[in-house]
Formats: sequence, structure tokens, C-alpha cells
Amino acid sequence: MAKKLVIVESPAKAKTIGKLLGKGYNVKASIGHIRDLPKSKLGVDIDNEFTPQYVIPRDRKKIIKELKDAAKEASAIYLATDPDREGEAISWHLTMAVPFEGKSIHRVIFHELTDKAINTAFHNPTVIDMNKVNAQQARRILDRLVGYKISPLLWQKVRRGLSAGRVQSVALRMIVEREREIGNFTPEEFWTIDALLKKPGAEPQFIAKLNGFVDKKKKLIIHNKEESDKLIAELRISQYSVVSVNSKTVLRQPYPPFITSTLQQEAWQKLRFTAQRTMRIAQQLYEGLAIGDGQITGLITYMRTDSTRIDPAEISEARDYVKERYGTEFIPVNPRHFVRKIKGAQEAHEAIRPTSIRREPDSLKKYLTVDQYKLYELIWKKVLASQMSAASFRVLTVDIEAKSRDIKNNYLLRASSSTLTFKGFLILSGETKEDVEGIDSSKLPDLLKNDTLELKDLVPEQHFTQPPPRYTEATLIKALEDNGIGRPSTYASIVSVIQEREYVSKKEGRLHPAEIGMVISDLLTQNFPDTINVGFTAEMEEELDKVARGEIDWISILQGFYPSFADTLEKAKSNVQKIKLADEETGEVCPNCGKPMVIKMGRFGKFVACSGYPECKTTKPLVKKTGVKCPECEGELVERQSKKGRKFYGCSNYPACDFIINKKPLATACPQCGAIMVVQGTKMAKCTKCDYKMKLENTEAVS
Repeated sequence: MAKKLVIVESPAKAKTIGKLLGKGYNVKASIGHIRDLPKSKLGVDIDNEFTPQYVIPRDRKKIIKELKDAAKEASAIYLATDPDREGEAISWHLTMAVPFEGKSIHRVIFHELTDKAINTAFHNPTVIDMNKVNAQQARRILDRLVGYKISPLLWQKVRRGLSAGRVQSVALRMIVEREREIGNFTPEEFWTIDALLKKPGAEPQFIAKLNGFVDKKKKLIIHNKEESDKLIAELRISQYSVVSVNSKTVLRQPYPPFITSTLQQEAWQKLRFTAQRTMRIAQQLYEGLAIGDGQITGLITYMRTDSTRIDPAEISEARDYVKERYGTEFIPVNPRHFVRKIKGAQEAHEAIRPTSIRREPDSLKKYLTVDQYKLYELIWKKVLASQMSAASFRVLTVDIEAKSRDIKNNYLLRASSSTLTFKGFLILSGETKEDVEGIDSSKLPDLLKNDTLELKDLVPEQHFTQPPPRYTEATLIKALEDNGIGRPSTYASIVSVIQEREYVSKKEGRLHPAEIGMVISDLLTQNFPDTINVGFTAEMEEELDKVARGEIDWISILQGFYPSFADTLEKAKSNVQKIKLADEETGEVCPNCGKPMVIKMGRFGKFVACSGYPECKTTKPLVKKTGVKCPECEGELVERQSKKGRKFYGCSNYPACDFIINKKPLATACPQCGAIMVVQGTKMAKCTKCDYKMKLENTEAVS
């Protein structure tokens, strides 16, 4: 009996689904996209309604043949790619590239790799959603138009090898503008004063902060030491008494479950995972890992989502778990439902959650890598906490009057303390360090209105206003999300691409624009103000969302965008002057003449050369670190270039160690055998030892 052919993106996902479906199905992987725009030319017929000219990359032809052969023997075709625009487009491209003539074609959609979800999807197949496909095509073509049209301008006016991107350039602009804010910031001095007070005959001593004047209409700002010293002298001879004691209960509510952006942000804040690392690990948890008796199991739901919704059945399971584990008082009376109030949020999707809340992190620890365990635990606790009772604090606030000899200047001081009265969701380990913002947890003695207090000491402290902080990956993703730029599938690639191109570097976790990044950003901002623009990019995202919802035609977006963009491009070609960049010094000196060695750009990319050229023609390859350990010694794999410009990766201990690989290694090791993972094509990574393969994050085309 002929089997049904199921096509997914990655081999890991194929393996999991194959186990779940059983013998009647043949599950194959497309290894990401099997058609794309050509690398060698624009690939968009602008004069014919922006028709894309898709090609099958050379490394996909073998896969196409395998799928064709499998389709001939199949009784039906099921396209089970990811439940987003990219997945929808992959399914559509499969129908265009593989002849499925005479076969019934079904689109199946699921958000988790579990028996229940897979069975439901296969018993309720649908058809390819061309609205989503067209939204993906429109984005791809927009990115191609911007990248292929602006990049040559950068080659001509700045340096060969540079590139621009529709969305990444906006992110770069935000980083550059933040850097300029910091550079232009003028610190302003101000002082604070704390009073150490004591109630006669009672312990402990406590600190009250100078808050202002009793007359709240008057503001108190201490600008300098002279003003501080004058206030200190006045406060030393003032009389102190309690004017009010207020006690109230403050509830700390749990946060919603993770969406893509908040997972990336919290994984950085708590685990120091980059956005790309977070998404790679989440992909592994979603696609399934061998646990228990070796059964491949999907551990979390689909990780590219902007919805905080949780399925009612999963909420019920979480509430039952909390009740059994912690007691009835730890669940709220009514289930919690979280609704996103963000443009473009897809509420039909779910938040990122465990496929079963009863699959506790510690029960999986021995089956997972350290990184997989940490991320799973983060997701599991977030979902569980979201269905638990609020934490309760008793907050005590004491207002104190300092009566000055000058009756016009009676001062108000304030002391506060908080006491956790009910842990609620904070009972989950690792959450208690997050206290109620702005509350001092120091202890106060029993105080009553009109109590007289003794002044023991006054502590002045100088401060300066601080510039806005540089972005981290997490705060940049939040800023992109807040501004409506990018979508769950693109956040990680946006922040990684600008670093890979060396427009931005990361120092102590903060993003710093390089000189070349600032030059490019300024050129693009000045000459393409309507394209490299936060507001315009956000509007374009909303337009793409409308296409996905079937509200507008995708070609109309391109027709509205391109004419003015083309005019702007022609003006820029005439107006932009050649920019001479200073050579970047390496810190090394030439072994032949002693002059500084600098980084230059040649026909085959960057290389190191003597600054004394042409008198001294000493050169050597530029070595770039990868952060990946050599599997044969204690060295590090570094990127090198052959004389013909071909990249390869070799051990830093060469010639003592001659290990090399031709493909770019990933910082994340293979989750199955621990060997090096390398990039294969643009969408996949594979292990150098075993047959494990995984999908990489989507990248926007900016060639």
C-alpha cells in the first residue's frame, strides 16, 4: 500500500513527525527553501508587475530529485512546514518545484509536535494560504530591491563588499542615533540626602530620604555641594517627628507567557544567550529531542509567535498542576488570559509554552544539554507562573517632618519597608530576586503619628544625570518591537546581521557602532530619508500584515514603493560624494619596515597590509576569531582566506595543529553528539560528525 508523503523543513522535525505518524507515512525534509531569487542578479522583473524570477539553488537539486521520486510513489501529499509566512511560502514553492500531478495536496498546520496536535492537523487538513505566501513574497522582493539597488552605491562611494538592508539599516540607524545621544549628552549634577533616624527607646535605626518640602507645591532640587552643605546645616538643627504612617497591600502580578521577543530579551538578561543562540536552542526544543526511553518528543510549542494566548486546555492543566503541587491558595479564582495590544499580533497563534506542564525541567535534565535545560526551565516557569496567584507585600510608608527654624522651609522625609506576606508565583525558585520596584525592604521600628525622632547622622551623596544606555540585543529587540519593526521570525537575524557585517560590535554586552557603521548609516539616512526610516518601516510591516490578512494586494505595495525609491536612488548616485575611510589599525607593526599594519579591502575581501605601501608591500591574511574550539587541540577556529579569496576555518595553533573545515562553524555544538555544527547553505546547519541537521533563523536577503 502506497504511503502518504509528508514534507517538512528540517530533518530533525521530520524524524519527530515520522515517529508520531507511524508506518503509513513517508516523512521527508526540504532543508528549508528549495527555490529563491538568484544571487547573481536582481531576479525581479520590475516592468512586469515585479514578477520574481525564482531559481533552484544547486545544493537543492538533489533534494528536489528525492522529493520527486518520493512523490511518484505517494498516495497523497501533506505539506507540514512551519505555521508562519515563511513556512507557507516553503509549501507553495514545493508545489511549484516538485511535480505533484494527479496527487491530492494538503496543507497541515500545527504549533507543537505532539500526538494530539499532529493527529488534529492531519484529520483537518487545509490548503495553502496564498495571502501569507504573497506577504512573504512582497517582503522578499522589497528586501531584494533595497539590497541590490543600494549596495552598489555603497561599493562605488564607500568601499567594495558593503551592503544595505531595508530593516537592518533602520536598526543600525537606531544604534547610531543612540551613540550620538550619548556623545552629545551633558551630565547635570544633583545631590541627595539621607537621614539616619532613631525612635527613642526603640530599635532599629532607619534611613529616611529627603523627599522635598512639606508644602508639596514647592520643589526641592539640590544642584551642588554648596546647596547640599547649606541644607545639611539646616537639617542638623531641625526637629523630627512622624506626620503619617500608611500601610497597604501591594500585589505583584505575574508576567504573560513568552512571545518570541520577550523570550529573546529574558534569555539575554538571565542566561546571557544571544538572540540567535536562543532561537537555535528553542528550535531544538520545538523539533523534538530523545527523552525517557529514547522517544523523540517536541518539548515546546512553535517559538516564532507574537501572541500571549494560551489554549484553555493547557491553562486548565497548569492550574491543576499548581493546585496539586502548591495548594489551592496558589491559583487565582479565575484563569488568567493575556491579550496582546500590539499592532500585527497574531492572536490565532499561542504563546511559547511547554507541550506538557507536567514535564518538569528536572525530570528532563539528564536528556538535555545545559543550554537546552536552561531555556526549557525559563519557558516552563514563565508559563506556570502566569497561572499562579499574585505575590502579596505589606508596604509601610512613613512620612517624617523636619521642622526648620525657618518655618517656611519645613522638610519632608520618607522611609518605607516591604514585607512579603504571600509568595504566590514567587514560590518558584529564581523569581524571588525580582522585588517590587521602588520599595525599600529595610526594616522599620514600630512608629506612630506624632512620634518624636532623634537625628543620628546625615549622609549627602553627589550624583550626575546619566545618558541613555547603549542598546543590548535584548533592548534593541524591544525597541524594534515597540516601533513595529520586524516580526518574530526576523528579530534574531536583524541583530546578528549588523554584527556579522561588522557595522556594530558588542562590548560587555552593549552594541557599539563601528566607524563604517556610522558612515553607512549617515549616508543612507541623508540620502534615503523615506526608506531608512523608523516610521516608514513600521508602516510597511503593517502593509505586509494587511496582505497576509487578504485586505490588500501584494503587488500594490511594490508599485507604491518603487517609483519614489528609484527616483531617490538616482539622485543619490549624483549627490553622494566619494567617502575615504581611514584604515583600521591592527595594533601590529610591519616585520619588514616597522610601520603600523592596517586592515584593507581587496578584490577578495579584507586583508592586513603595511601602511607604508607602496614603498613596503608586506601583506598577510586577516584572521577572524569564531569563538569555536578546535576539536583536536586547545586552540580556537579562526576564519582565514586563501590567495584566491576562498574562506576556510582553521586552528589558531597552525602549524602545530592543521585542522581545517571549509564551512562556517556555529558556536552551538551538535545537541546529539557534541561535535561542531557548520552552516550549510543559507537556511540550515549540519553536524560534522553525525547526521543531525537543524534549521537556522530566517534571514532577510540583503546582498
